[in-house]
Amino acid sequence: MEQRQNILSFIQRYQNLVTYQDTQTNLIKDLLVYAESIESTLRAENAELAQRVHDRNLDYEDATRSRRELQQRIHALEGQLETAILANDQVKNTNSYVVVLIDGDGLIFKPELIQQGLAGGKKAAYALRSAILGQCGPHGNEIGVLAQVYLNLAGLSKAMRRDGCLDNESNLKEFSLGFTQAKATFDFVDVGHGKERADNKIKEMTKWHLRNHNCKQVILGISHDAGYAPFLDELFQEDSVQHQITILEGVPVVRELRAIGANILNLNDTLFRSEKLVDRVQESASSESFGTPFTPAPATPVPATPTIEFNKPTTPTVEVKLVVPAIPTAPVIPSSSVASVSSIGSSGPLTPATSATSTPTPAPATTSGSAPGTTTYAKAIRNTTPPPPPVIRLPAHTKAALQQQPSRTSKTTPSKPKPAPWNPGPRGLDPPLQVSQSALDNLKRRKDSNKLCNNHYLRGPCSKGDSCNFEHNYKPTKEELVAIAFLTRLNPCSGGQDCDVDDCIYGHHVSVYVSYFIR
Repeated sequence: MEQRQNILSFIQRYQNLVTYQDTQTNLIKDLLVYAESIESTLRAENAELAQRVHDRNLDYEDATRSRRELQQRIHALEGQLETAILANDQVKNTNSYVVVLIDGDGLIFKPELIQQGLAGGKKAAYALRSAILGQCGPHGNEIGVLAQVYLNLAGLSKAMRRDGCLDNESNLKEFSLGFTQAKATFDFVDVGHGKERADNKIKEMTKWHLRNHNCKQVILGISHDAGYAPFLDELFQEDSVQHQITILEGVPVVRELRAIGANILNLNDTLFRSEKLVDRVQESASSESFGTPFTPAPATPVPATPTIEFNKPTTPTVEVKLVVPAIPTAPVIPSSSVASVSSIGSSGPLTPATSATSTPTPAPATTSGSAPGTTTYAKAIRNTTPPPPPVIRLPAHTKAALQQQPSRTSKTTPSKPKPAPWNPGPRGLDPPLQVSQSALDNLKRRKDSNKLCNNHYLRGPCSKGDSCNFEHNYKPTKEELVAIAFLTRLNPCSGGQDCDVDDCIYGHHVSVYVSYFIR
């Protein structure tokens, strides 16, 4: 029994040993499989890394080669850039110039230069060039000066004659020739009649020169004209332009241009006049008419052909007029064109009020506080209109006697020859206006910014808009519109009888005018 148990014990132990050996074998197999798996994975990763290293080496070599090529190109381009910059600077500075653009209708040379004709024009050209170069500093000798004067030569000649500063219109023509001949880059350009012809040329030439890099400065002789303000405002939106524009001052710079902040150059001491032209011929005629106060002489009855009234059969009467000494007529007040009159909106053509009992308006004397030779329409109508001639109603029984009595007026009073009528030019006579005295009084009471804007009410919306200094919101009556047109005609048109602007609101007459009023 004991022996059998020992055998069973050995068998059990053997089975345990076999089980252990199987476990060991499985462990070794598992270890070998795991090792193989790890080795395969690492081998693949190693191959990938090796390929990546190879690629990076190729990229590095290519980057190195490209960098060297770029460095060589950069060095070459830097040399070309330096050469181009030097060439560009040389091109910009080789033909540097300053251009002077002058509106010759408002910026006028001194009369003593113009009176010298051809020689005066050359003196003005040389003086202008010297003054401009004097503002250019040490490089003035390397800078050219271009000067162009745009004007209506015929209109300016007439205006200067009326101002009294020009004895002969040919002097201005000779002056322009001398100015043009003095320097090849100096020109007097006659743009003829027409509104804003000089303005348009100056604006376009300013834009052209500002786009030219050789132009170092644009000097504009426009100090008298506020119409350039919107144009300069637009240009000054670019900062680079602000230091390139200078206003040449003759007449004091208007407020709108001064507000822009542009540089201002004044050459009035040597070249330009600082006063605007004045129509002294008209003012002289006004002084003759308004020089002394008018005092009507006592009415003296003079026998005249009676005018019999037949419209009152119950009480026959005869109307006899008393002749009053002739009243001096007011000076001619330039009238506007047909277009401006028709735009007032009257129901029919405006004609003077004529009647058997109406008399011309007397002309008052110039007040002592006024400047000599500056008679205005407001002063001319300050005195009230004299009453009509008195009418005497005679009894009916004298009717026959007066009718039978021969008229002695034609025998005792010699007839005076009538003056030759004024012969107008191409423009013709401006239509007369029938003006209301009360409407004129209303307009005269307006002062400063409360005054009505002539352009706004006679030619449509004012181009200045809110920048205009005069009233735009008032709604005038028809009589006031006629009065506005009448007062605007006080300003003579620079074109005179040669004016070709259809809607011109200024006057085109000579210095003789008869006023008609409705009371």
